[in-house]
Parts: sequence; structure tokens; C-alpha cells
Amino acid sequence: DFEASFIRLIDKVTNGSRIEINQTGTTLYYQPGLLYGGSLEHDCSPSRGIGYYLESLLCLAPFMKHPLKIVLRGVTNDQVDPSVDVLKATALPLLKKFGIDGESLEIKINRRGMPPKGGGEILFTCPVRKVLQPVQFTDPGKIKRIRGTAYSVRVSPQMANRMVESARGILNKFLPDIYIYTDHMKGVSSGKSPGFGMCLTAETINGTILSAELASNPQGQGAAVLPEELGQNCAKLLLEEVYRGGCVDSTNQSLALLLMTLGQRDVSKVLLGPLSPYTIEFLRHLRSFFQIMFKIETKTAEEEHTGGEKVLMTCVGIGFCNLSKTIR
Repeated sequence: DFEASFIRLIDKVTNGSRIEINQTGTTLYYQPGLLYGGSLEHDCSPSRGIGYYLESLLCLAPFMKHPLKIVLRGVTNDQVDPSVDVLKATALPLLKKFGIDGESLEIKINRRGMPPKGGGEILFTCPVRKVLQPVQFTDPGKIKRIRGTAYSVRVSPQMANRMVESARGILNKFLPDIYIYTDHMKGVSSGKSPGFGMCLTAETINGTILSAELASNPQGQGAAVLPEELGQNCAKLLLEEVYRGGCVDSTNQSLALLLMTLGQRDVSKVLLGPLSPYTIEFLRHLRSFFQIMFKIETKTAEEEHTGGEKVLMTCVGIGFCNLSKTIR
């Protein structure tokens, strides 16, 4: 059902797409149309998070004909997909590096929705660009501050404070500048299911943002999670992400590689941590769709003096140009 919902979403943002699915639902014939954009609304399937839909919109939105303004409803934070908080904290700054910026680039959380019933709502707006600029992004720099959000919906507001305290217990040993915002939504804006969770981001002096997140088990599934444990584990996940390092965190590796591919016919370089399995598969897709190969150089921990092994990804963009954005 979530894949069907995703296809309907793609149908909404494009003009002239043709989609045929056979009766058993095993093959899909898809003829793409033009990316149209505009003001839209979409109800996402609650079996996957809004992040699942938002990730693909982040790839497509800059190349629409009209600036995209879309309201998505469903599950904002779950354990499977990147949450809306993480995409807001990490993917938006990444888009800005490629020249996609402006006041109209934002993700706003109107309501939070936890699984299984969802009930969250977000607003995503993105301006259109004719071309992307190449990036040279090879020095992540040192971590200067940690920010985060501890959210609780339909449970005691104390849960958020308990998560913050246990996370700070670990992170304060490394860094004084930590601010974790507690977000307790009441009434209508708290969705339909109870739950709590945390999203942490570490920011470096060069503007690299690394993130980690955890959410409690959905109501009626699995054992109950203590907020203290969740806070500690989330802090450890953030430290793990810092150890992996790179200039883009593991959730956004594929987005960075796609934007590099679609850039001008110029060299782009990005230093990444160890590639996630998803990214490796994504590189194969880039090769089959765009016939583009990345030059991959490994940097050992000794050369970089920090964390795990890093990978320097270099490519020459294909010079993609937004065809539907007319020259004024």
C-alpha cells in the first residue's frame, strides 16, 4: 500500500505520466511525464514514515516547472525511515550547498504523528533552479556544537526531559555547547498514537551536519522502551555517526551523489564516511541511468587522524538543465 501511495504522489507532482500496474501487482509500467510542481496535498500510507516520500521529493523538487508547495500527512517519526526532523536538519543545508536556497526552502512540522496510526502533517516548500552548482566539499572540520529535539506525543511531557538528561550525560563529556529542545505537542497536533523519540545533530565549524535519531516502539508492538535508554542509545548513535564522519551523514549520501551527478560539467568532490549498502546500490543506478562513474579514493584513518575510513567521491556532472524552467 505504501508503494501504491508513492506512485500516486509521483503522479500528482508530474504532468502526463502514464502508469500501468498488472492485476497481480508484480510489474509496473511507468512512462514519466514533466515535473510540474505547484501546490499539492497528499495522504501518505501510515505503514511507512513521511520521510520515505520526502526523500524522493527532495531529489525532484528543484527541477519542477513551478515551485513545489506540498502538504504531506501520515507518520512523521518512525523506526524505519529518516524522520522529518532529521531531513529538516541535514538535507536542507545540503541542498543549499548546491545553490538551492531562498526563503521558500523549508520543512515545517504542523503535527507529529507516531506509528501505527499516524496523524502527522508537514509542509514542504522548495524553489526551482535552472542549474546546480558544483561543490568541493572535502574537509568536514571539527565539531563545534550539538543540537537536538526530544519529542513526546500523547505521553507525559516528562518523557522528553528524561531523554534529554540521559543523552546529555554522555555528550557533555565531549562538548559543552549542547542544546536539546523538548517538543511536547498537545491536542490535535499530537497525532493519533502515543510515542516519543529523539533526533540529534552535530554541526562542525565548516557547516557539515551529522545526525542520529531513535523512536520508541509503536503502541502494542515490542517491549516498552525506557526514555533514559533511548536517550543514551541516541547519543551513542550520534557518536557512531561522528566516528564514521565525512561531510555528509549516512542518510543523505545518496542525495549528495545525485546532486553532484546532475551538476554542471565540472568536477565535484565530496568526502563521505563508509558507504551505506543503500548508497552502493544507488551508485549502480546512477551508472545505469546517467552512464556516470565516480572516482572513489579511500582515505585511511591515519591520513585523516579521525574516526573510520573515509571515501573521497569525485565526478564530473552531466550538465543537467531544468528544461521546464523557461528563460525570462
